[in-house]
Amino acid sequence: MDTYILNFLVIGLLLVFVTLGSGWIALSPFSYALIYLVVGIFLGPYGIRLIELRPQAEILERLTEFAVLISLFGCGLKMNRPLNPWAWNSTARLIGFLMPLCIFALAVLGHTLLDLPWGAAILLGAILSPTDPVLASEIQLLHAEDRDELRFGLTSEGGLNDALAFPFVYFGIYYIKDAQWQNWFQQWVLVDVCWAIAAGIGMGILVAKLVTWISLRSQRIKPADALMEDFVMIGIVAIAYSLTELVNGYGFLAVFIAGMTVQRLHTKPEIYNSQLEFAERIEKLMEVGIILLLGSSLRIEPMIRFAGEILVVAVALIFIIRPVGAWISTLGSPLQATRRLLYGWLGIRGIGSLYYLSYAFGEGLSGEIGEKIAWIVYFTVVISIILHGISATPLMTWYEKRLTRRKVSG
Repeated sequence: MDTYILNFLVIGLLLVFVTLGSGWIALSPFSYALIYLVVGIFLGPYGIRLIELRPQAEILERLTEFAVLISLFGCGLKMNRPLNPWAWNSTARLIGFLMPLCIFALAVLGHTLLDLPWGAAILLGAILSPTDPVLASEIQLLHAEDRDELRFGLTSEGGLNDALAFPFVYFGIYYIKDAQWQNWFQQWVLVDVCWAIAAGIGMGILVAKLVTWISLRSQRIKPADALMEDFVMIGIVAIAYSLTELVNGYGFLAVFIAGMTVQRLHTKPEIYNSQLEFAERIEKLMEVGIILLLGSSLRIEPMIRFAGEILVVAVALIFIIRPVGAWISTLGSPLQATRRLLYGWLGIRGIGSLYYLSYAFGEGLSGEIGEKIAWIVYFTVVISIILHGISATPLMTWYEKRLTRRKVSG
């Protein structure tokens, strides 16, 4: 029988199962990503062998790229704070202090304990530094009116660090190609840090304002088909990303900023809500495919071969570097201890890291070092999906109940 047809059947059954069973899944300690991962393993070579081919790096890069783009725009749509330093204090700490700290700690770990050259060690830290905006729906802002500080911090962090990890990815790639960093450091600072970030911010604002202006005026003349309105969101994502990349800016950042800009410009709540729901649906559908592929791609032999390196990185990142870094980064902030601890634990790794890994392979990462980094990243993401997939929902439920009790007692 045609394997493609069987794969299609399994995916259909899975979608029906998770949709009809979503009420029970929401009450369980298991995330959707964890379910998809288990099914992916079941479909792979250690199960019924329906999926035995690993996707090429370029295919995985494009799939993860699109998933992250849609998620970043959705995160931007949820950003409900005024643009002043106090409102974004948590975000600034998580991006400005925690992310570089995680990259530095992982780089030192990779160089000293895993015998990676400095370039590869920095690249490993950059790949694993961003928290995932796709798999973190349980801990993100529920809607634009949600004012919770923990959810806002985690949502904005996931939206921004998937874009702002790029300079460090470039730094690692440059270092691998040329260990004499003096040859390219100035260009890295001017182009890959200053220009690329500025271009991402500027282009995101420009595209969002222009497309929204055109959309609002065209609607007054001749309203668009209601079924087609949501595709304006895809258009903004595609235009903002592609134009920014054409001028050597960070397209991920542009898409996140575009989402923020659209959220501020919308005068019709129904259109805004429809776009947000559409983004979340596409994001969920992409999550199914990518995590299924990840699960089916896992192999026992490299897991055993790199077991020591995988455990060192995963344990250090999830249990030490992220929690301690989050606590240090939030010193002196008005955040309560509970939120600071949850910031430290809920640093989910996932599709963003898979994208950066695939991108690095496209830029020349290869050989034994490339294989080692790849399997460390794959299995660190898997461990994160398992641990955070089991713990995120109960922890957020406990957190919400704690907030409710405080409001009632207060």
